[in-house]
Amino acid sequence: MHNAVYLGIAIVAEVVATSALKSSNGFTRLGPSILVVLGYGVAFFCLSFALRTIPTGIAYAIWSGAGIVLVSGVAWLLHGQRLDVPALVGIGLILAGVIVINTFSRSAAH
Repeated sequence: MHNAVYLGIAIVAEVVATSALKSSNGFTRLGPSILVVLGYGVAFFCLSFALRTIPTGIAYAIWSGAGIVLVSGVAWLLHGQRLDVPALVGIGLILAGVIVINTFSRSAAH
């Protein structure tokens, strides 16, 4: 499997885990708590494979940037989180940064 695919899986698993964290209610609800632990486990396992060829700083920038954007969307859909204009602009800038890294950075070449 290509290391970028591992990074994508790591991002999705982290988003699932982080989204379940709120529903775990401080790890007092079993189902969401198990999802948190499994999600983070899969995320770090797959991230470790991605780091074989993707530089750590680049992988982390993509992982955290995409994670912020996706978690914000999931929180809006599932938990009714509202984002004001400055938050949306900031998230847009994060997304733009991830796109710039993936499109133009020679450091991201893997």
